[in-house]
Amino acid sequence: MVDLSTRLGDIKLKNPVLTASGTFGYGTEYSDFIDLSRLGGFVVKGTTLEPREGNPYPRMAETPSGMLNAVGLQNKGVDHFIEHTYPTIAGCGAEVIVNVSGKSIDDYAATAEKLSTLPGLRAIELNISCPNVKQGGMAFGTTCEGAASVVEAVRKVWPGHLMVKLSPNVTSISDIAKAAEGAGADSLSLINTLLGMAIDVERQKPVLSTITGGLSGPAVKPVAVRMVWQVCKAVNIPVVGLGGIRTAADALEFIMAGAKAIQVGTANFIDPTVTVQIIDGLTDYCERHGVEHITDLCGIV
Repeated sequence: MVDLSTRLGDIKLKNPVLTASGTFGYGTEYSDFIDLSRLGGFVVKGTTLEPREGNPYPRMAETPSGMLNAVGLQNKGVDHFIEHTYPTIAGCGAEVIVNVSGKSIDDYAATAEKLSTLPGLRAIELNISCPNVKQGGMAFGTTCEGAASVVEAVRKVWPGHLMVKLSPNVTSISDIAKAAEGAGADSLSLINTLLGMAIDVERQKPVLSTITGGLSGPAVKPVAVRMVWQVCKAVNIPVVGLGGIRTAADALEFIMAGAKAIQVGTANFIDPTVTVQIIDGLTDYCERHGVEHITDLCGIV
């Protein structure tokens, strides 16, 4: 029997397959297609202190080997999540991780503090790619100081596992990773989307209402694997890899680069059963190669 279990600090996952925030809703949207309990866990869509309507349409666009999105963190706010959404997914048999976003440090901390009251919720993921409205819109995660400031504030009010999602739109992601680790992160997830743009040449206008958006999908995978490999060498906390994963082979690239777990994102839109296919594929690979524990492959490259 192959053991697919892995650990993110004090949290044991039955397998390393998670879903990426913003691509899996709140999990219930996929329950008609897969058994959620088969997943190692899933990350719910970005949750903010106050309700958000998101950006104007159009806010998604297909690109070669990927997609652009500028949804804008549309959600009903943390209070609605606590009262109405969490009770429907608690106890689903997979680890639930809540992605936390904000426009200020106080927003992040207040949201995390509210979530700390939920029974059974053991982990949150900080999206530090959000623009800091108090500093001209620059994303928190693009400087060591900005990343550390958010992590430090949330660490004071959140007692559970603190995963920090890193932006690839930086000069040195290893430096940002070390800053987050030093400020109290328990694990890191990367990469978030790359900044991109598409133009409708017939209309002679940008495709997205926001002009630019986040690029995800297979096109970003080589960049993501490289960054995961770099960060794994720079920090001593677990790393979760994501970016363009569609198959078990894709997932194994990240694991061999050092990731303890992976997240599947854009591929969920193409095939809602892709996560369980990847889990089965990891088992098949390990059986064919005589690997008893998936963690034996972690960081072998």
